Amino acid sequence: MQRLDTRDPGFEGALTALRTAQSGQNSEVEEAVAGIIADVVARGDAAVLDYTRRFDGLDVAAVSALEVDADRRVQATARVSAEHLEALRFAADRIREYHGHQRQESWRYTDDSGNVLGQQITPLARAGLYVPGGKASYPSSVLMNAIPAKVAGVGEVVMVVPAPGGELNDLVLAAADIAGVDRVFTVGGAQAIAALAYGTETIPQVDKIVGPGNVYVATAKRQVFGRVGIDMIAGPSEILVIGDGATDPDWVAMDLFSQAEHDENAQALLLSPDGEYLDAVAQSIQRLLGDMERSEIIAAALSRRGAMILTRDLDEAVALSNRIAPEHLELSVRDPEALLPAIENAGAIFLGAYTSEALGDYCAGPNHVLPTAGSARFSSPLGVYDFQKRSSVIMCSEQGVQELGRKAAVLARGESLPAHARSAEFRLK
Repeated sequence: MQRLDTRDPGFEGALTALRTAQSGQNSEVEEAVAGIIADVVARGDAAVLDYTRRFDGLDVAAVSALEVDADRRVQATARVSAEHLEALRFAADRIREYHGHQRQESWRYTDDSGNVLGQQITPLARAGLYVPGGKASYPSSVLMNAIPAKVAGVGEVVMVVPAPGGELNDLVLAAADIAGVDRVFTVGGAQAIAALAYGTETIPQVDKIVGPGNVYVATAKRQVFGRVGIDMIAGPSEILVIGDGATDPDWVAMDLFSQAEHDENAQALLLSPDGEYLDAVAQSIQRLLGDMERSEIIAAALSRRGAMILTRDLDEAVALSNRIAPEHLELSVRDPEALLPAIENAGAIFLGAYTSEALGDYCAGPNHVLPTAGSARFSSPLGVYDFQKRSSVIMCSEQGVQELGRKAAVLARGESLPAHARSAEFRLK
């Protein structure tokens, strides 16, 4: 990991270089994905079948054969160990309870002139959930994406998951059942995103697509945005720890590992005003790294985009964190509540030495789908509100329209829109 000091003249340049991640956009990928989307739009099921044969090695006669029926899902759940099922249900209950607090309700009020104004909240009719497949096992992603949709009242959740060579993870199917997913198709890649966005003869069109995927999936989500809603375009995973020396260095080292093990472009940062503490964590990293199963990935991530930053004090560490706007922020200090009011930009905030980021990934309750690459400055974690729509409600009384109509007409004529003005004036006495 790099060692930086905010007092050094070259710090700003070093920080900029550190924060510059590789772009997720690639012209060849963009072109390939655009072609796949256009093909699925033009040929529907036939295109989906062709790409599934080509990329996943599955040769079936109809897309309906790619749908995982209820019996297969029940059988998959039965094969999952009791320990895993209990953990999934435990996590699901906590996620459901937390997101229940996010549910928005419709509201109205009546002003002094008898006009009724308000907001009507309605859920999306159908949401699509992309889940990585094959040997990968991300049941937590199923829970985090599907449960908020169900809490919001979404009528149907359609999950797509690639099954290369027919391989489909039982934990993923069990999580889908626990989360209340309605339909599951073994389709992946850009073709799955296109099918969800535009619909085919068999796969229904959805209103919003959520869930992680590779560069082709992320590119497809970007290209279909506008036709449907999407959750976000996620970048490499990030963790930023602010430490004051109170937390065991081994704990902090492992927290940094927990994000660095995702991939070589993940970012792990430690900020502290205590140079000796940074030394201690560095020693822990060196001692613990060799025992990690994904040590090569962790080492590459720490070398490429990791850093320990010596700050003047905790206030400067907080200010720097706000500039970086990390996906995950650990306030691993003696009094985290004292720092919390000053935190402006972070996807999720973990308070105190005992609160590892990994708890938030799985079972604490809050969502682990978080803004990355500095987008926490303007974006928020996935939640129930992402699956609800807000419609304005306006009902004017005969008395109320006299004032509103006159003012609206003045403003309309100021914008050279006379039909707007007359529409309002026709209702005046």
